[in-house]
Amino acid sequence: MKSKSKTITKEKSSEKVANFLNKHSLHKKDFAEMIGVTLSYVYNLIDETIPFSTRGTTLERIATVMEIEPEEFDEYKIPQEPLIIDEFVQYLREGMKSKNISTVNFIKSFPRKKRLEIVDILRGSLPLPIDYKELSMISQVLELDETEIYYMWENRMRQVLETNGMNINANTGLINSMFECAKKELLQKK
Repeated sequence: MKSKSKTITKEKSSEKVANFLNKHSLHKKDFAEMIGVTLSYVYNLIDETIPFSTRGTTLERIATVMEIEPEEFDEYKIPQEPLIIDEFVQYLREGMKSKNISTVNFIKSFPRKKRLEIVDILRGSLPLPIDYKELSMISQVLELDETEIYYMWENRMRQVLETNGMNINANTGLINSMFECAKKELLQKK
C-alpha cells in the first residue's frame, strides 16, 4: 500500500501579488503608482511575461503595500545594511493599527503623486518629512495628536541641523528660541 504524501506548493510571487490585488479590490494602476512602476510592468509581473522583480527597492515597496516581509518573496535578497525604522514610522503603524486602517487604505488617503513617498516612508527608506504641512497631512489621516507630531518634527529638525554642521550644544539658546517660536506658531492654530 502506497502512502500518499501531500505536496506543498509554495505560491509564486506573481500569484501572491495577483491574489493580494483581487482580495483588496486594488486596481493594478493604483498598485503601480504605490510601488513606483508602470502599469504595463505590473501586468507583465502578474502574467509572468517577465521574470518577477529582483530589485530590492521594488520588492520592499511591494511588501510594504502588501503588509508582509520582503523575505516572503523568493526573489528578495536581504540587503547588507538594515533599514532603520524610526519612531515616527512606528507611531504611524501604531496609529494605523489602532484605527484599524490597512496600509493600502492609508496610502489611498493621499493624493496620487504623494503615495510612493508614503510607501517609502513606511518601508524606512525616507525619513520623516521636515515640511510641517506634509507631516500634518500624514497625521490628519490618522487623527494623531498634534502636540506629539510637533515634538517628532522638532526632533527631526534637530537631526537635520546637526547633520548639516550645526553644533546643537554651542547654539542651545538660538535653537531653543527658534523652537519656542515654532511651537507657539504651530500649536496655537488649534
